[in-house]
Amino acid sequence: MLLFSAILTCPLEVVKTRLQSSSVTLYISEVQLSTVNGASVARMSPPGPLHCLKAIYFAAYSTAKEKLNNVFDPDSTQVHMLSAGLAGFTAITATNPIWLIKTRLQLDARNRGERRMSAFECVRRVYQSDGLRGFYRGMSASYAGISETVIHFVIYESIKRKLIESKANANMDDEDESVKDASDFVGMMLAAATSKTCATSIAYPHEVIRTRLREEGSKYRSFFQTLNMVVREEGYRALYRGLTTHLVRQIPNTAIMMCTYELVVYLLNG
Repeated sequence: MLLFSAILTCPLEVVKTRLQSSSVTLYISEVQLSTVNGASVARMSPPGPLHCLKAIYFAAYSTAKEKLNNVFDPDSTQVHMLSAGLAGFTAITATNPIWLIKTRLQLDARNRGERRMSAFECVRRVYQSDGLRGFYRGMSASYAGISETVIHFVIYESIKRKLIESKANANMDDEDESVKDASDFVGMMLAAATSKTCATSIAYPHEVIRTRLREEGSKYRSFFQTLNMVVREEGYRALYRGLTTHLVRQIPNTAIMMCTYELVVYLLNG
């Protein structure tokens, strides 16, 4: 299910990244939005099931939440914030080189008929240009983006808790409240969509800054230098370039992903 959602939303990811870039030369014919299973999408994506790396995040989140529940009030706001923050830090540190290569491949502009840069060629160019340090460009912006993760999970867990309490009050004399049906998972999908929309709208500028930092041979050097330069040269609206496309891609993707996560947890605990 995660792979299916990733394939469907891949073209939107390419559009979003190019909109965030400093050189916006976006042509629909180049992105080929109508093709979701052709060569164009395969060119844009790095090799392997990239979205499976999200398992790193959820594993870190579940582990941190389990440990912190023994330190703070179980399932409290502090637990959700710290768990999301630690999970984000872990996932970013582990996967930043892969996301950098992904961004470079999406921004690779070639004339029609020219051979597209491969992932291995991209890795070689990054290493020759900046060494190992080059694979961690944009990581400061990703760390700033942990705020989006924290906001998302705090809102999501709050809505989920309200849904559980509402079901418990409505079924006080009925079956065990731990038993979940389809409506519970639909509610979780709506909770995930709502929380992700709020979090992304608040923290989106870090996405633009991260993309600029990952551009090959760019003039951008650090988080705040990039932030100041973008605002000064392009205005504040540039910090939200590509937001609509990002939301269209992320909301269904996040809803499916969170629902799948909750289903797996439910089945394992059942």
